[in-house]
Amino acid sequence: MNIRTTITYLLILSATIVTAQTPEFTRQDTLRGSITPERAWWDLTYYHLDVAVDPEKKTVEGKNTIQYKVLTSHDVMQIDLQEPMKIKKVTYKGKELEFQREGNVYWIKFNEKQEKGASNAIIVHFGGQPQVAKNPPWDGGFTWQKDEKGNHFIANANQGAGASIWWPCKDHMYDETDSMTISVTVPEHLMDVSNGRLIKTERNKKAKTKTYHWFVSNPINNYGVNVNIGDYVHFGETYDGEKGKLDCDYYVLRHNLEKAKIQFKDAKRTLEALEHWFGPYPFYEDSYKLVEAPYLGMEHQSSVTYGNNYQNGYKGKDLSGSGWGLTFDFIIIHESGHEWFANNITNRDNADMWIHESFTAYSENLFLDYHNGKDASSAYVLGTRSAIQNDRPIIGFYDVNHRGSSDMYYKGANVLHTLRQIVNDDEKWRGILRGLNKEFYHQTVTTTQIENYLGEKTGRDLSAFFDQYLRDTRIPTLEYRVREGILFYRWANTVSGFTMPVKVFINDTEHRLEATNHWNMLENIPENPVVEVDANFYVGQLDLMGRYYNASPK
Repeated sequence: MNIRTTITYLLILSATIVTAQTPEFTRQDTLRGSITPERAWWDLTYYHLDVAVDPEKKTVEGKNTIQYKVLTSHDVMQIDLQEPMKIKKVTYKGKELEFQREGNVYWIKFNEKQEKGASNAIIVHFGGQPQVAKNPPWDGGFTWQKDEKGNHFIANANQGAGASIWWPCKDHMYDETDSMTISVTVPEHLMDVSNGRLIKTERNKKAKTKTYHWFVSNPINNYGVNVNIGDYVHFGETYDGEKGKLDCDYYVLRHNLEKAKIQFKDAKRTLEALEHWFGPYPFYEDSYKLVEAPYLGMEHQSSVTYGNNYQNGYKGKDLSGSGWGLTFDFIIIHESGHEWFANNITNRDNADMWIHESFTAYSENLFLDYHNGKDASSAYVLGTRSAIQNDRPIIGFYDVNHRGSSDMYYKGANVLHTLRQIVNDDEKWRGILRGLNKEFYHQTVTTTQIENYLGEKTGRDLSAFFDQYLRDTRIPTLEYRVREGILFYRWANTVSGFTMPVKVFINDTEHRLEATNHWNMLENIPENPVVEVDANFYVGQLDLMGRYYNASPK
């Protein structure tokens, strides 16, 4: 039974175009958000981030070894580190380099020519008290808390704000390190959990600390790098996945162990569903981890952080209002979905963050589709439309570290759900989603690449479709009227050249209309028909019968 709805005329009136006002951007925004000449000449290959975290002083001190390949000869390098953190010293081949600070950017001046093709390294020594997150994970920084037993409970989350909020790096999404070692020194009674696999633990008896060394063998985006410090205990399991056996490791606060053993059963269910729809988990070599954190959660690569208080839904609530949102743990499903979209496929510019959030929000109802069927899936994604604001476009401004509207979550999910209806072949659609993760495996991408891929694989020109849903705020509206047994219909409230097939029910009989901006017609329509657009399409509908309009169907 198809879900149907008629969107009211008031809703259609409210969905008028919103002109995005260009914010005022600064030089710092440009330095942060663009591929400057001082970034472009070198290709990042490896980081070794080696830090000591002092919970009492709330400081992070250490060094980052940055290995790179020279693409074109240059003598100034841009390294990013935000206030109040400071770079203290930079060395190259054992000698100190001069540097200058400009806001959140450091200009490193080399003492010899950087020859094209050479592989070199600098060591950046740094430290300070990193910014404290006021509302993590949305507000970037460190969270310094204590658990209910009085132990320190610490983590970082810095999507959007950037990794340079606490460690020096090339802080732009376009260039990911090929691999990385993360060494974190903490008080001896605590444990650090970071990305990748734990390769060594060192005990420092005199200092009464331990150093945990983690290695990430796959490319990783900067904001995905994290530390989690607490009184952790570990349990795990093995998932028999598409690429073989995947180690699943879970780190939780000691007093939450029994609750976690029950709640984290959603982890394997998530992997099973998302491998079905998206293809193999992208980081078998680095394992899959869920790590308890002192905030709601975040998609840190191979180290998904979790803070949903061991309950289903989103903080115990169903974001869809359908009831289905309470059948799974939102944070486990959503943040794990980012392993495919954010960590495997990463946007090159934050203006294109919809690539991360739209596909991942969509993964929530694909999880339901796999485990509970299409009706559950549709009910959930349609229910999330109540969160859509249509306040500004989903795509932000380029080269200034600016993201688009938060509609990238549930408007984005409904756009992808609509695209599934256009394809009208679930196995083909599944192949397209899996193909995305194969075509762009471990890559940074642009919206154009994703749009072109989807257009090619669906066999349709989707340029106006994406202009409508990503770069405009209006809801496409199917206008129609019946006259002398003929249904006249067209798309209104759209960008120029918008075309899209749509499924409608006329007196319960299904029809698929190839609608455009111009009047089209369907003949042999009964008298006084009831016309309903399939609600699985994110569109409005407007019956023009009895209403004045100034265009004549032709």
